[in-house]
Amino acid sequence: MHDWAAGPFVCVCVLLASIPTPQTPLLRASLSPLHPASAGHPITGQQDAFRAFHPDLEFVGKFLKPLLIGELAPEEPSQDHGKNSKIIEDFRALRKTAEDMNLFKTNHVFFLLLLAHIIALESIAWFTVFYFGNGWIPTLITAFVLATSQAQAGWLQHDYGHLSVYRKPKWNHLVHKFVIGHLKGASANWWNHRHFQHHAKPNIFHKDPDVNMLHVFVLGEWQPIEYGKKKLKYLPYNHQHEYFFLIGPPLLIPMYFQYQIIMTMIVHKNWVDLAWAISYYIRFFVTYIPFYGILGALLFLNFIRFLESHWFVWVTQMNHIVMEIDQEAYRDWFSSQLTATCNVEQSFFNDWFSGHLNFQIEHHLFPTMPRHNLHKIAPLVKSLCAKHGIEYQEKPLLRALLDIIRSLKKSGKLWLDAYLHK
Repeated sequence: MHDWAAGPFVCVCVLLASIPTPQTPLLRASLSPLHPASAGHPITGQQDAFRAFHPDLEFVGKFLKPLLIGELAPEEPSQDHGKNSKIIEDFRALRKTAEDMNLFKTNHVFFLLLLAHIIALESIAWFTVFYFGNGWIPTLITAFVLATSQAQAGWLQHDYGHLSVYRKPKWNHLVHKFVIGHLKGASANWWNHRHFQHHAKPNIFHKDPDVNMLHVFVLGEWQPIEYGKKKLKYLPYNHQHEYFFLIGPPLLIPMYFQYQIIMTMIVHKNWVDLAWAISYYIRFFVTYIPFYGILGALLFLNFIRFLESHWFVWVTQMNHIVMEIDQEAYRDWFSSQLTATCNVEQSFFNDWFSGHLNFQIEHHLFPTMPRHNLHKIAPLVKSLCAKHGIEYQEKPLLRALLDIIRSLKKSGKLWLDAYLHK
């Protein structure tokens, strides 16, 4: 896994675009829908994915030219034939409007305040245990404060990872490594590789790692029926809405992500990321070993991650797991994001609690747009959805969280019915 100079998305786009399918054999396929050829410009064909992730098209264009292996002849089968050209045209006009409104311009004070409040939370946590001692109550308070700090650092690294803060990608990459590495003990390269696959193909089986549940859950409508028909029963999926509470939120970050992150850095020799992560662990243990000892500090760290994992899972799943999860339908960029994504109503708390991922639709459409501007483009996105009869889902926070369980329960019932009767 490499720290790509052209931005984290280039290689992922090429990888996803070149996956062979029965409709388009690899050797004969162009790179559509991420195809760099048209009208002599490296990215003026169906470029919505690249435009979404790269502020400087000319810069990434030079990396794409060598990858062009030809264009399909008009009579050849194409994955693009079913795409609505009017939606594509209107979405590109919407993006131009957003650019004219300066919605891709960053308010740097906003992000400095976010960083400041994370540092303030860490300071409050240390002061609590320093002043009140290491009893149960101060320890629990400190753990919740640090879990809050970790969650907010997670949302902040997401901003830098999407190149949405600074105009120059290299500055975003540098601060991203600091925030995700030194403040969280994780890997920027690991995050880039995983997260941008999700953005490129949200809720698409075999392409979005976020719906690769390792046979622990069945999601959507297609997968549970397929598992049921094939009599696959790795777990009692009709009870997945119940065991979700035991193995989903509690274990994702403390166990699965931590193992994946450490192994990724070592196997792929991401020594810079590893150095940043080690700096986090040194800072944490130097701070808390004097209060809890080595074993106590280790248990304390895992308890913090246990708490953070609940926060992370509920927020990240409320926007996607309740939506359509299926195989590749080869929709246009706008339609594919709306099908897989929903929003949560805006409020000061919801914005802070979710890191503005309550505007998940707008974030998926414009991932390099600073999060403080997402609410400004939302009315225009709603209008475009209404024009083309595309559902724009927005719901209260509590309903969004409950819908996760409802969705898992529905999928589990589909599996059981197919398992018993098909």
